[in-house]
Amino acid sequence: MSSKPYIREIPKSSWFFRQPRYMRYMAREVTSFFIGAFTLLLVVGLKRLAQGPDAFQSFLDALRGPLGVLFCLVALVAAIYHSTSWFNVTPQAMPIQRGEEFVPGKLIVGAHYAIWAVVSLIVLIMGI
Repeated sequence: MSSKPYIREIPKSSWFFRQPRYMRYMAREVTSFFIGAFTLLLVVGLKRLAQGPDAFQSFLDALRGPLGVLFCLVALVAAIYHSTSWFNVTPQAMPIQRGEEFVPGKLIVGAHYAIWAVVSLIVLIMGI
């Protein structure tokens, strides 16, 4: 017998290419960077707003440019993917038990999508 235990080699940078669910997990994690960057963009917008109307107008003009629009679209797609992928795994991450039975996963996912739709509608109405 060998005195060394068997250690399976795992590539450090490409382990997630082995299974599709690992790739979906990594895609959800990468979308967090875009959401974080958009959050920082909003903080910069608040800072420009505090600096006065001229600074805020220059910030808005920069957002209206092609790079600003492209970044906002990429951040939107990343936020939608991140949200939907999280909603779909919510029953495994947060099982809800009523008595001896668990609430069906489809009901949990459906409730998340319904609340998302209601909140989005409220934000849309407030923006009009």
